[in-house]
Amino acid sequence: MKIFNTRHGVQQYLQQQQAVGHNIGFVPTMGALHQGHLSLIKQAQQLASVVVCSIFVNPTQFNDPKDLEKYPRPIDADIEKLEHAGCDVLFNPAVNEMYAGNESWHLDIGRLEHLLEGEFRPGHYQGVMQVVNKLFTIVKPDWAFFGQKDYQQVMVINQMISRLNLPVKLVMCPIEREPNGLAMSSRNIHLTPDDRVHALVLSRALTQAKAAFKKGDDLLAIQQQATALISSEPGTLLEYFEIVNGETLLPATPDSRGIVALVAARVGNTRLIDNVIIR
Repeated sequence: MKIFNTRHGVQQYLQQQQAVGHNIGFVPTMGALHQGHLSLIKQAQQLASVVVCSIFVNPTQFNDPKDLEKYPRPIDADIEKLEHAGCDVLFNPAVNEMYAGNESWHLDIGRLEHLLEGEFRPGHYQGVMQVVNKLFTIVKPDWAFFGQKDYQQVMVINQMISRLNLPVKLVMCPIEREPNGLAMSSRNIHLTPDDRVHALVLSRALTQAKAAFKKGDDLLAIQQQATALISSEPGTLLEYFEIVNGETLLPATPDSRGIVALVAARVGNTRLIDNVIIR
């Protein structure tokens, strides 16, 4: 695996690859890699002849400086995992390689950035779009691979691609779960053994919601049951459990074409998100 820390270095190498007819699959990450990230690498390998992973903990998408500070950065372990997975290129820049001191960015994508996660983390998605747009400009991928666990993020990036007319295809890859159902996340590292038990209520509520929908239960009743289930779990503070239209993230109606249930909660000191596609 080739490792680059500068924009110029990685750009030059990838231009050479494209010049000889290779296409590029790109997996942007913030590191602390787990099986979920590696499944994106695997998907990318099925479509692209050169697979690029980036590891960059992006400061502009954190609302809380403490959260940025404690974000895990096990770079040696990450490199080992990527090499083992057969990744071709790692781009691992420093902050001053990605940002000049005085940059401003704003892209209007309408209500999407203010719902759900956007309400709890104002400005978060502007930071996500800013860095992903930079990375797309540097890597110039044919495909970019993102995990379904950050469902709203996938929609935000899709919206950005469409507004800026970027020549990249977005691929959303399924959530990878631990055997007990917990969605894999870099943040799981912060969970205590008790937290890990309490956190299972999130996937349990989502599974229950999907089963209740299949049975024909009313959407509001399903949401109320899930909310009650999570709220009764010790050590768990529910932020939202919403059943939404999969295209707009506005509340779903029985005739919404796609329906997704999304949840966010604090378990102990760790904020977790999860979702399930109901239809």
